[in-house]
Amino acid sequence: MDNHGLPGQLLSDLGPAIAGGEIPPGTVLRAEDLESRYGVSRTVVREAVRMLESMRMVEARRRVGITVRPKSGWDVFNPTVIRWRLAGSDRAAQLRSLGSLRVAVEPAAAALAARHATDEQRRLTSVLAGEMTVSGRAGDLQTFLRHDADFHAVILEASGNEMFAHLRETVEAVLRGRTEHQLMPHHPREYAVQLHREVAEAIWAGDADRAEQAMRAIVVGALEELAVDLD
Repeated sequence: MDNHGLPGQLLSDLGPAIAGGEIPPGTVLRAEDLESRYGVSRTVVREAVRMLESMRMVEARRRVGITVRPKSGWDVFNPTVIRWRLAGSDRAAQLRSLGSLRVAVEPAAAALAARHATDEQRRLTSVLAGEMTVSGRAGDLQTFLRHDADFHAVILEASGNEMFAHLRETVEAVLRGRTEHQLMPHHPREYAVQLHREVAEAIWAGDADRAEQAMRAIVVGALEELAVDLD
């Protein structure tokens, strides 16, 4: 979304500034001021504002202008909003909120996956857990991130709950944020990698209780590590 020509360039300036509090709620922006400041056309401004409106970060009204909305009204599950918040002064609060969300959702998703996963989804969780072991021990954090994000996405989808499945990009955003903002150890902790293997084994075996417990240990452990790193 941030790379679609001039509207995307304008958005990549305005979005993080709003998400980071540099442009606080209640601020009224004028289209003509944005045109002048950024040297863009009215069409470019309208398109960028339309994208911000889709995230519920601003409200545009005739004769009033473009008003920045309170954070409570934003589409906080939108991966772009999450990325902007992680890049700014709101990072700690965003990571804690996302960590708490994972604790609430992912253990239940793992239990459901143990009951409802297809044979292919069971195979994928096992393969990805193995790949995480290899990339983690090698200290290849980018490859580990890709495997980790795919692992959790498969489980959310395998739960059979479409609302859980819809959170795959949200979970990926927090995993990516930890890596990009140097909140991951250089080598992922072996206990965490082992827990991913336990989740995969439990899902393969159809053991819902074990899958739920192992996933809970993963997400609670991640939240506790964040609390230490952010203090």
